[in-house]
Amino acid sequence: MKTASALFTANDKQTIATSIAEAEKSTAAEIVPIVATVSGRYDRAEDIFGVLCAIAGLCLAWMTLPLQSESSWSYFSLNELSLPLAIIIVIAGFVFGATLATRFPALRLPFISRSEMLEEVERRAVEMFQRQRIRDTAESTGVLIYVSLYERLIKVIGDDAVNEKLDQSALEEICGLVVDGLAKDEPTQGLSNAILRTGELLSAVLPIASEDTNELTNELILLD
Repeated sequence: MKTASALFTANDKQTIATSIAEAEKSTAAEIVPIVATVSGRYDRAEDIFGVLCAIAGLCLAWMTLPLQSESSWSYFSLNELSLPLAIIIVIAGFVFGATLATRFPALRLPFISRSEMLEEVERRAVEMFQRQRIRDTAESTGVLIYVSLYERLIKVIGDDAVNEKLDQSALEEICGLVVDGLAKDEPTQGLSNAILRTGELLSAVLPIASEDTNELTNELILLD
């Protein structure tokens, strides 16, 4: 999976900046696109993969270590896997598996529920809405278009004035334009279309005032 910064070239970022400036020519809204590589840490999924690797290592050791007879008069045999060795195998397997899942995020995907992803993307988007000061515009006209690549989720958050004017169907339309661009491997085009459409939707209900100033940066923010 590409990181957010690897997905967009300098020209791509300039294209998106131009789209933001164009969209904001006719609306008081301040549009901020953010693309994150991943939104959640997902430690539990890494731990689950680590446990599975530990169990696999223990089973493999049990099957491959030689057997020894308990008695020459008995058909009963014991495996030479001692308790200390078993503990070492379990610990090593867990550490190896957890490290591997950290290094290759796709390995932890089967152990992350959709609801957990939605929760993490929501949390991170709200955090960035506050951290990037989108909440602090003078007329409460900030709009965040947040894209999380690992989870393949998009979240659009509007400030109070925006939420009064845009209904859920409009927000879903904006998200759909981003999704369409990503599906076609054209993330820059998808984001630009979403930004321009946001400007169109808000120009009629939140038109730009003569004294309007650009309060937030017209740049794509990338989070690796």
